[in-house]
Amino acid sequence: MVTSIHPNREKNKDGEKYNFEVSEGDNLLDIAQANDLEMEGACGGSCACSTCHIIISDPDKYDAIPEPDDDENDMLDLAFGLTETSRLGCQVKMTPALDGLEVKLPAMTRNMQASDFGGVNPKHH
Repeated sequence: MVTSIHPNREKNKDGEKYNFEVSEGDNLLDIAQANDLEMEGACGGSCACSTCHIIISDPDKYDAIPEPDDDENDMLDLAFGLTETSRLGCQVKMTPALDGLEVKLPAMTRNMQASDFGGVNPKHH
């Protein structure tokens, strides 16, 4: 299977894209990081931030991906430049139906994590 990742156009004016041979079950965050592309994944792929936000280029391929769960939707709400075909790269696992998938990286990411919104109380001295 092949996937293509288009890096941020502001940093890559030529509109360059990178094609990768991938295996079934690989997720897009791991693919990008293994190939030294700028996708942060601050939470380590645990669906607790929005720094691996991607934009699926083809709406038909977007529809071939299982629906995002509530945790992913919560994190996508924090993503910069959210679109109708936005997903978190850590949650998109390659399948034969996604062969030829093309994604774009947004112009920037916002490192807001689930822990920024409660559940962790600072200790006062």
